[in-house]
Amino acid sequence: MDTKYIIGIIVAIIVIVGAYFVLAGGSGQEKITIVGSTSVQPVAEKLATEYMKKNSSVKITVQGGGSSVGIKSVQDGSANIGTSSKSLKANESTGLSQYEIGKDGIAIIVNNNNALSGLTMEQLKGILSGNITNWKEVGGPDAKINVVVREEGSGTRDAVQEIVLGKLANGTKVDFVKSAIVQSSTQAVQQSVAQDPNAIGFISFASVNGTKALQINNVAPSEATVLDGTYKIQRPFLFLIKGDATGAVKAFLDWVDGPEGQAIIKSENVVPTGVQVNSTS
Repeated sequence: MDTKYIIGIIVAIIVIVGAYFVLAGGSGQEKITIVGSTSVQPVAEKLATEYMKKNSSVKITVQGGGSSVGIKSVQDGSANIGTSSKSLKANESTGLSQYEIGKDGIAIIVNNNNALSGLTMEQLKGILSGNITNWKEVGGPDAKINVVVREEGSGTRDAVQEIVLGKLANGTKVDFVKSAIVQSSTQAVQQSVAQDPNAIGFISFASVNGTKALQINNVAPSEATVLDGTYKIQRPFLFLIKGDATGAVKAFLDWVDGPEGQAIIKSENVVPTGVQVNSTS
């Protein structure tokens, strides 16, 4: 057989094999995709980064999109792990295993130049619903209150609506003020409040940076007050799996539930709990 012909075949094989590995991820790494809550995203990214340092055979990618996106993505199989910062309703949880990695306080944030240190729950409800529209009504300056909220489907929004706004006597949900500025991520809410001295918003306590978290009913959000339940505006941080965890996903979850993972969760100002909420049903 002609030598050039043999060399050509070898080169072609090398190209095909190389292309396969590029398309497959390059190094034969097992892939885990995590998608969902932008509140859970920072701690999920930290966990993924530290896990990959110790497990080079695993590639973990983390994306936001909101709790509803996380639930849908794990249900339809486009993500291995969905994340949610709200408790799942019965129609959302079918077929999913839920792992509570921790609990998070939802901080009510204002601009650093706002002199207020706290609000009562009733005052907060009045502001978010639009019944209180000027800061002077709650002891602040004579200025219009600009409410900043998350988009529909956000776990943070759902939790605040349930815990703070509640329902009317007829069972109808109390809604946020119609003039509220809607933002699509934790970071966007924080930036809006940081730039507006008259703004108020709500984000994960773990993400507060450059804004001021208010006391609510004289209780500040902290690891201790979330853990003992005295800070009432709190919710779970959930990892969601379709069916039961196996293989690389199970190994990652076991590590998250271990001392290294729990220490990282705590370092992100999330109160680690490490409990399985339920099995698939």
